[in-house]
Amino acid sequence: MTDIKKQFHSSRITDGPINAGTRTLLYSLGIDKEEMMKPFIGIANSWNEMHPGHKHLREISAAVREGILAEGGTPFEFNTISMCDGFAQGHIGMCYVLPSRDVIADSVELMAVGQCLDGLVMIAGCDKIVPAMAIAAGRINIPSVIVTGGPMMPGCFDGKQISGAWEVREAAGKLARGEMSPEDYDRMEKSVCTGAGSCAMMGTANTMSCLMEPLGLALPGCGTSHAVQADKLRLARQSGKQAVKLVKDKICPRDYITYETILNTVKVNAAIGGSTNSALHLPAIAKAFGYRLDPEIFNEVGRATPHLASVRPSGEYTMWDMDQAGGVPAVMAELGDRFLDMGQKAVTGQTWKEALEGIKSKNLKVIASPNAPVHETGGLAVLKGTLAPVGAAVKLTAVSPAMMVHRGPARVFNDEGSAIEAIKDGKIQKGDVIVIRYEGPKGGPGMREMLNATSTLMGFGLGDSTSIVTDGRFSGASRGPCVGHIAPEAAEGGPIALVEEGDMIFIDLPNRVMNLEVEETELAKRKEGWVPQAPKTNSDFLERYRRHVGSVWEGATLE
Repeated sequence: MTDIKKQFHSSRITDGPINAGTRTLLYSLGIDKEEMMKPFIGIANSWNEMHPGHKHLREISAAVREGILAEGGTPFEFNTISMCDGFAQGHIGMCYVLPSRDVIADSVELMAVGQCLDGLVMIAGCDKIVPAMAIAAGRINIPSVIVTGGPMMPGCFDGKQISGAWEVREAAGKLARGEMSPEDYDRMEKSVCTGAGSCAMMGTANTMSCLMEPLGLALPGCGTSHAVQADKLRLARQSGKQAVKLVKDKICPRDYITYETILNTVKVNAAIGGSTNSALHLPAIAKAFGYRLDPEIFNEVGRATPHLASVRPSGEYTMWDMDQAGGVPAVMAELGDRFLDMGQKAVTGQTWKEALEGIKSKNLKVIASPNAPVHETGGLAVLKGTLAPVGAAVKLTAVSPAMMVHRGPARVFNDEGSAIEAIKDGKIQKGDVIVIRYEGPKGGPGMREMLNATSTLMGFGLGDSTSIVTDGRFSGASRGPCVGHIAPEAAEGGPIALVEEGDMIFIDLPNRVMNLEVEETELAKRKEGWVPQAPKTNSDFLERYRRHVGSVWEGATLE
């Protein structure tokens, strides 16, 4: 290798006498000279055996490896962590889930740059792992493809399809009220989740997996291809091949992923009824590519883009139904150049106009036409007002029409657990506004999800009468009048920190307004006596995170 010049980035560790030490390490792996001349493609695999979203990723990785080898690359697999939001619900573990996004992105960057990889295939399946991989792609800017693990097949209980753990969490309220027997509840528990894959609804995992397609990092169709399908293995193999092609053609993510690409992604998010967590991850991804998403973009796009995918929890159908109706390519084809910039590129190198030629929805009940949408406007909205001067997020398509405008007295809690106990104990009345604070990025720390609170609210029959507002966030499975991401957060002294029991709060979703009806002079007086709540944990890691994490509306990235 001393007299041969390798044409790829990895020549830094293979060429010349100075790299003899590295070459001998490669030889010790069983690599020969021919393989050393090929592009080095990293496979960043987030496999683990503790949750269904990632337990099958070894098989997907093997298919990726086959594709890399077939196209003339040399694969090197390494692992990173992956946490399941479902496991972390309702306890201190949820404080660690959002911070794990940064750990994952950092770990991929460390390996890719430190080991001089020429390209990457990143394999991910759940809420924080998919956006973390996208952030890594923008930061590192070497040829990259993301393979998403895919949804699990929907479950069935008493002849009815069910689509995720959120349904059994909500049923806990029926169990507590005696409306469901323990035996039926036990049967339901065993019926909801059917095997490998992310939960079969448009939660955060599947939202972000779908968005990797318009973002230009995953092959068309990958986002809804299910974990157990042979199609998933074919897409994985094709992704390995595509990564090698991108390296040989010297095409990096920032070469074709533009601000207009990111706007397309926000529009597709509106059309699929994506999770509110997308408003957390998309700004962070945009930042990794050198752009900024203003919170108001979500309103502008939401008002102008119809909601087309009738997928739970914002619709009637499951991810399997969406896949069979044509998946994300069908959604994008229905939006067309009336809504999207079709000149932007897919990871295949084609423009979307080329990639979507001849594609349309195969089932207009599942993926509707813009001429007869599920909703006239997109699912995600940003509210502003005296309670949320910077912004707050709500999933409009998951809110009952009766709760589009709501005014009620504040019931104030400094953590999610206290609010849940109040609901269970019958202390929350119809018309109340439950305020859960000190759950933001700094206050949590780690911005916990309030899924247990929303599930309890729905289970106790308060979803059509009672709102929850928080500086924390909600699961993509959350339904009902749930307003999160309030900024500035309580830990920074935002208005939510100053709310007192009985204060009136006014929420107007159509007009994107949320106000705390307290005089400015009174708020100023309260601010003078305000003392921030102590952190909920004594973790050194979370303390470092708390000190450096930024605003949720800047993606809650580390500064």
